[in-house]
Amino acid sequence: MKLEDLPTPCLVLELGILKRNLARMADAVARHPGLKLRPHMKTAKSLAVAALAAPNHGPITVSTIAEARYFAGGGYRDQIYAVGITPQKLAAIAAINAQGNDVKIITDDLEVASAIAAHPGILPTLIEVDCGEGRGGIAPDSAVLAEIAQRLGARCAGIMTHAGHSYAERNEDGMRKIAEAERAGAVLAAERLRGMGITPRVVSAGSSPTALYGQSMAGITDIRAGVYMFGDLFQGQIGTHGMEDIAVTVLSAVTSRKMDRNAVLIDAGGIALSKDRSTQAAPKDFGFGIMLDRQGKWSFGEAIVARTHQEHGEVRGDGPLPFAELPVGALVRVAPNHTCLTVAAHDRYYVVDGGDEVIAVWDRVNGW
Repeated sequence: MKLEDLPTPCLVLELGILKRNLARMADAVARHPGLKLRPHMKTAKSLAVAALAAPNHGPITVSTIAEARYFAGGGYRDQIYAVGITPQKLAAIAAINAQGNDVKIITDDLEVASAIAAHPGILPTLIEVDCGEGRGGIAPDSAVLAEIAQRLGARCAGIMTHAGHSYAERNEDGMRKIAEAERAGAVLAAERLRGMGITPRVVSAGSSPTALYGQSMAGITDIRAGVYMFGDLFQGQIGTHGMEDIAVTVLSAVTSRKMDRNAVLIDAGGIALSKDRSTQAAPKDFGFGIMLDRQGKWSFGEAIVARTHQEHGEVRGDGPLPFAELPVGALVRVAPNHTCLTVAAHDRYYVVDGGDEVIAVWDRVNGW
């Protein structure tokens, strides 16, 4: 099977780039003796990718119950479900853990902590702390942390934090400072648990930038990162990886040519690409993605997907587009703004390794 045999739009995964990205992160984590990499599988959602990112069924992170079940079924027992748990989901997690798994849940809420403590199932729980992102979590020095820990009792398994605000930085020094603040906050929270007689077996931190650029991980047991595996146009601009390290693109076909406005239409629209506009906050705004040639090369300059409809994308060139090379039916690829959201619309990866030959088809788990 070759690229021309594939239905468009679809995901194309470059195996060599994926392996290079995984190796870079593994090397970064290996700088810190004893630190475990806990890849966040919310982006890839694939057992085949997990086999490379977390070899030997190592620890992972998930973001849906569907992922937790899927990966547990594939032998990944040590998981963190890194979205604040709700009481109605406790039974589902307990059922997964009843099969010999260790899926840890997170909370920052006193009432939920009481519900966890009262539940008959196995529910190891991490207290989510906020080290500057301003999303979920409580302050590491908050009195509420001690109250939640008391309510959880023996089910308190440790601390989790996420430095999502690291993505707002534009240089390595800024990322290092956030990484240190993240580490210090998580360690402070863990020390407070120890002061209460609770031994935190997990002190988990992470984002792709802080995992790559953190200078010390003292006191942290594992680091979580996910988008580094595939990369995207936003991450490529903030230093998580190079622009040549985007491993997943959307294969699409030209459906119409508009010479009068130096544009082509493609069959990858808002559903296939997502309507994420994260590069608006980056040095270069790439609209809804950048059009590459069928080999994933930047052959058309900055040919930006400027508009999307449900099943239409309109690509406009920054210079004259080579219409002779772009007849209706011509295959192109689109590099995504935010790979996590782009891949979410698809159910499989067509795997290539630098050429037209599809060497594997890898499934994904979708839904919640």
